[in-house]
Amino acid sequence: MASALNFPGPRRFDLACLGRLAVDLYAQQVGCSLEDASSFAKYLGGSSANIAFGAARLGLRSAMISRVGDEQMGRFLTRTLQREGCDTSMVQVDPQRLTALVLLGLKDRDTFPLLFYRENCADMALDASLIREDFIADCRALLITGTHLSTPTVREASLTALGYARRHGTVRVLDIDYRPVLWGLTGRGEGEKRFVADASVTAQLQKLLPEFDLLIGTEEEFLIAGGVPGDLIASLKLVRGVTSAALVVKRGAAGCSFIPDEVPERIDDALTVAGERVEVLNVLGAGDAFAAGLLTGLLQGEGFEQAARWANACGAIVVSRHACAPAMPTRQELTHWFSGARSPRVDADTRLAHLHRTTVPRTPWNELCVMAFDHRSQFYDLARQAGADEARLPQLKQRLVQVVERVESERGLHGRLGVLIDGTYGEDALHRATGRGWWVGRPVELPGSRPLRFDQGPSIASQLLHWPAEHTVKCLLHYQPDDASPLRLEQEMQLRHLWEATRASGHELLLEVIPPRDTPNADEAVLRAIKRFYNLGFKPEWWKLAPMAAASWDALQAMIDERDPQCRGAVILGLNQPAAELARGFAEARSPVVKGFMVGRTLWADASLRWLKGQLDDAGLIDDVAANFGSLVDAWRASRAGHAGEAR
Repeated sequence: MASALNFPGPRRFDLACLGRLAVDLYAQQVGCSLEDASSFAKYLGGSSANIAFGAARLGLRSAMISRVGDEQMGRFLTRTLQREGCDTSMVQVDPQRLTALVLLGLKDRDTFPLLFYRENCADMALDASLIREDFIADCRALLITGTHLSTPTVREASLTALGYARRHGTVRVLDIDYRPVLWGLTGRGEGEKRFVADASVTAQLQKLLPEFDLLIGTEEEFLIAGGVPGDLIASLKLVRGVTSAALVVKRGAAGCSFIPDEVPERIDDALTVAGERVEVLNVLGAGDAFAAGLLTGLLQGEGFEQAARWANACGAIVVSRHACAPAMPTRQELTHWFSGARSPRVDADTRLAHLHRTTVPRTPWNELCVMAFDHRSQFYDLARQAGADEARLPQLKQRLVQVVERVESERGLHGRLGVLIDGTYGEDALHRATGRGWWVGRPVELPGSRPLRFDQGPSIASQLLHWPAEHTVKCLLHYQPDDASPLRLEQEMQLRHLWEATRASGHELLLEVIPPRDTPNADEAVLRAIKRFYNLGFKPEWWKLAPMAAASWDALQAMIDERDPQCRGAVILGLNQPAAELARGFAEARSPVVKGFMVGRTLWADASLRWLKGQLDDAGLIDDVAANFGSLVDAWRASRAGHAGEAR
């Protein structure tokens, strides 16, 4: 089939998708009506955008052709596509119209209410004159979805792009994507209705079907394209009468069928690839995932059967998850899916879930220089020692953010710098640090607690609901594998609550493991603790550990390579050691698993005490701490000089 479609050779883009680009607001309550939903999660949406997103995630060089408003939601959509590797240079920005919104609910296995907010929205005002011919000529395939054939403005834009594609040998694909509400055939509150027979829609589609080389649709979508309600074969034959395009019929759990030429008398007589049987949570987006998987396979040179297996798997994975675009699988997930080792229940497959968290595009942190001032009891003690009002501590933490700003500029640390800040004294500092490209972590442990307790109460999951997604959860655990069983088990149970909370919220987790004082063979105790946590199924994104001997870091490297290759790595903590001692620890930590340091009191304790006593003004505090932080950054870099393998 791939050769029959005559995909051109290498070009700048494999696939461009033209069509809907919207914000999906998914009800977080499953099992109630949309009227009764009380909170919503925000995702990228729109059928064309989902396909472009999914194809990029699977490794295609994809691009989006659409239009968004000149506002926050439009920027959210373009940034989301860009993070996934999808080109947005052809996403127009509308100075007057707003970005489209869709509200979606999950009532039960068969009911998924949809409410489209698309009155005069940006993507339905796609300007044909701004679609560049040279851009389409740089694409191997162009996909258009049916909604962008439904009104004169978007139909003109679609025809313009199709004309350029035909002229330059770009393979033209139609995902029929029939939404009766978007053709004005239902009430506005009936967005979930999938089929309404309408002769005028059939006529409009049949007029444009000859423009395409490949048609993708459900059985219902081919019924509207052919115009014979209730008779799939008759509809397919009528479609074949107006186009020579290859046809791919999506058949749900039954899989999909391929009709490259003559339509058979029975759909089962067509080349059919069986579907995947899974527990359905949400059918929305499954067809988009199917198209992304199918086109990825075809454009990478696979025949229909292999491409269809990928497509069916992509659809099956997405129907088991909450969202559309974020639910799209990665290549690593598909490898696991076909490995023979996956769980029959997708939602119970912890390996698949872990791959989904860790193999999607993430902000890279191959080097990390972090100033930690998440301490609470230590700052309180400083205030008492200085005889200062505790109310000054939030001001102090804001000055420390200024220190980090200076060191970032002076040492060229953009993309390699971070902070650890608490929400008790550091809330304003946290707000200032968030959203500027820094690594931001914040603590959850009750200072000094052993067994572990959480700072703001036992319900850690409810706390994370209010955190920005970019914040990393940091938890300090005073843990010794040889602790008495009741203490050890209680600590591990608390850690399990935290682990499950971060898996549900999506936040990354940093575990800081410190054995109790006077623990013999501290390095060995830490390594045994980490092994224990892996045995319990915990795979935090980060480990924060005290300086260890070189052989211990190498042992940690080997353990992570075996147990969690997707781990972000380890960082070195300070324990209030002198800077010279920390520098010696850096020199021991040459294993690639060590990404940097997270140090606090060594940098700011003395200057902060003097500031609280009134012996240093703001400028003096900032100068003093910035000098300490900058020197430690220099020591870290000196320890890496001449050693390859910093990036993991």
